[in-house]
Amino acid sequence: MANYSRPHICQCLTRLASVKGNAVVTVNGNRKRTGREFVDGVLSLAAGLIRLGFRNGDVVSIASLNSDLFLEWLLAVALVGGIVAPLNYRWSLKEAKMAMLMVEPVLLVTDETCVSWCIDVQNDDIPSLKWRVLMESTSGEFANEHNHFLTTEMLKQNLLVPSIATYAWAPDDAVVICFTSGTTGRPKGVTISHLAFITQSLAKIAIVGYGEDDVYLHTSPLVHIGGLSSAMAMLMVGACHVLLPKFDAETALQVMEQNRITCFITVPAMMADLIRVNRTTKNGAENLGVRKILNGGGSLSSELLQEAVKIFPCAKILSAYGMTEACSSLTFMTLHDPTKESLKVTYSLVNQPKQGTCVGKPAPHIELMVKLDEDSSRVGKILTRGPHTMLGYWGHQLVQENVATSESRSNEAWLDTGDIGTFDEFGNLCLIGRSNGRIKTGGENVYPEEVEAVLVEHPGIVSAVVIGIIDARLGEMVVACVHLQENWIWSDVENRKRGFELSSETLKHHCRTQNLTGFKIPKRFVRWEKQFPLTTTGKVKRDEVRRQVMSHFQNLTSSL
Repeated sequence: MANYSRPHICQCLTRLASVKGNAVVTVNGNRKRTGREFVDGVLSLAAGLIRLGFRNGDVVSIASLNSDLFLEWLLAVALVGGIVAPLNYRWSLKEAKMAMLMVEPVLLVTDETCVSWCIDVQNDDIPSLKWRVLMESTSGEFANEHNHFLTTEMLKQNLLVPSIATYAWAPDDAVVICFTSGTTGRPKGVTISHLAFITQSLAKIAIVGYGEDDVYLHTSPLVHIGGLSSAMAMLMVGACHVLLPKFDAETALQVMEQNRITCFITVPAMMADLIRVNRTTKNGAENLGVRKILNGGGSLSSELLQEAVKIFPCAKILSAYGMTEACSSLTFMTLHDPTKESLKVTYSLVNQPKQGTCVGKPAPHIELMVKLDEDSSRVGKILTRGPHTMLGYWGHQLVQENVATSESRSNEAWLDTGDIGTFDEFGNLCLIGRSNGRIKTGGENVYPEEVEAVLVEHPGIVSAVVIGIIDARLGEMVVACVHLQENWIWSDVENRKRGFELSSETLKHHCRTQNLTGFKIPKRFVRWEKQFPLTTTGKVKRDEVRRQVMSHFQNLTSSL
C-alpha cells in the first residue's frame, strides 16, 4: 500500500520547487539560491548518499555552524531514510566522541569550524564511522591532502538531478536525534519523528503567522531544537532563509536591514544583546521591517520587553514554553501586538499571575495536564501527550518510568515535562519551577524559577539564580545570586533614597511588594560579578553555582 499520507519533512520540497522555484529561498553570505536550486542540491546530495552505500536507518552526525548546506544535508539524509544527529560545535572533542559513541553514526559531516574533529576522530574511536565529509568545497585543498575525506561537492558530482521519488523512512519514522542536557550529567539523545516536526511546524505557522513572504533570520543554532523546529516551519511555508553562522548582535542588526528581515526567534540573552548594541551603535534606531519575534528559553522581563518594542515597534512579539522532548513549543503567549490596542501593553506588566510565570495557552495540537500534588489543590506536574512528543531517548528503551518520559507505550501515555505548574482561571499555564530543583526550607517547597522571575523584575537586576544551601535549622536556606545592571552598585547598608543602589534589604523589600510569600524570600544574597556558568545548551549549572556560593560562605566564616 502506498504511503501517500505518511508524514515526511521532505514534503516541503515540492512546494519549494514549484511555488518558490525562481525566488531566492536561502541567503548564506554572498551565496543565494532559488527554490529550484536548493531542491536540486538536496536531490543531488541524496543521490550521492545512495551511491555511497547509505542505507535506511543510518545516522549522520553534523558538526557545523548555521548554513544553507546544513539545511541541505538535513533534508537529503531524511529523504533517503537516514537520521541526522547534530553535534554542538561548542563541545570539546571528548564530548563529541561521547555523543557519537551513543548514536553510532556512519558518516560525520563538519564545516571548517570543526574540521579538526575529522582529523582527530580515529576509526577506533567511533567503530561505526565509515565516511568523513567536509561540508564546504572551500576545504577542497584540505580534502586533497587527506584523501580519505569527501566533500559535499564530491558526492554531487557527475549525477543527473533526479526527480522527487518515493520517500524513505528510518525505523519508527525517526529523523533527528537532538541532544539535550540537564544542569548536570551527560547529554541525552532525544529521538524526534517526521510527524513531530510537521505538527510543531503547523502550530508555529498558525500561531505566529509565518508565510511564504517572510524573510527569516536564523539567530538560533540548528543544533538545538528551537532552531531546527523554526527552520522546518519556514521550509514548509516557503519563506526565505537568511543564515548567520552564529549569533552576534551587531551583525544580526546589520543583516536585518540589508535583507529586510521580517521575523526571527530569540532568547532573553539575545534580546538583551540586540537592545544594548542598538543603543550604542544605532542610537536606539527603530527597525520597522520586523513583524514577528518568537521568544523562548525563558521569559522576557518587563524592561526587556519594553525596550524590544521601542526597537521593533511593528513586530508582534510572542513567547513560547517548551522542551526538546516535545519538539520545541508547548504553549504560546502574545506579549505585544501593535495591531491590537489591548495588547500594546505587555502581559507581564498587567494581570500578573498570583503564582508562577504565565507562559500562555497550549497550541491547538497539544494536550496538557497538571497532575496535582497530594498536598496541593492546584499545583502539580505538567504532563503532555500528542504527536509532538519524542519517540524516546536514543539507546534507551522508548518507555522509561519516572524519567521525564511516557508512563506507558499506549496512546494514553503522558510525557512528564519535569516542570511544576498550574492553570489560571483563563486557561493559561503558569510555570512555577522544575520538580527536581525545588528547595525544601522549613518544611515548605520553594521553586527557584518562581523567585528568580520576581527578582529580575527589579530594574537593577540583569539575571538571578536561586539555590538552596544546607542549613541546620531550616534544612535548606534560600540564597539568591544576583547579577547587577551596569551603573548599579551593591551596598550592605540599605538606603532607599539613593538611586541605582541595591542591598539585601532592598531586594527583600522588592520581593514583599511583589507578594512573594515570606518563606520564599531569599535569606541571603550574593552579588555575582561574572556570567553564570552554563551548559552547552544554555542552562544554568546550578550545582556549580551552589559549590561556588558554599566556598564563598566558608571563606567568609574562616576569615572571621
